[in-house]
Amino acid sequence: GCVTTSQNSIWNSTVSWGRFQSSAFRSISLFHSFRAMNEINCKFAIGQLIKHLLFDYRGVVVDVDATFQGTEAWYEQMAQSKPPKDNPWYHVLVHNAQHMTYVAERNLVTDKIHKPIEHPLVKAFFSDFKNGHYVCMLH
Repeated sequence: GCVTTSQNSIWNSTVSWGRFQSSAFRSISLFHSFRAMNEINCKFAIGQLIKHLLFDYRGVVVDVDATFQGTEAWYEQMAQSKPPKDNPWYHVLVHNAQHMTYVAERNLVTDKIHKPIEHPLVKAFFSDFKNGHYVCMLH
């Protein structure tokens, strides 16, 4: 994904997805996320604005997993529509909220509003907003 507050850090896909916790970051190569996006057919890119089909919120993609990377317990409790685990899943900052969500691709569509989102972590992931999408922070 995009660089956070330190170079080569991305969202740790093994944390509890309901709420953001600052300890949830770990340092790994950015190559992981970009490789995953290139090896699979992802509909959405890092920095792209999305809308959740079921819960009707806007957000921005900050990372992509080629397949579901959460726990079975999280999936059973949180993924009520039981989306496929073998398709892309996205880490999303939610507009006008302070948490991040983990969403299956089938539950997302492109946001048609094309306006920035309000989230306290936007500046940790992105350096700018241009032409309806966020620009990844580069160090």
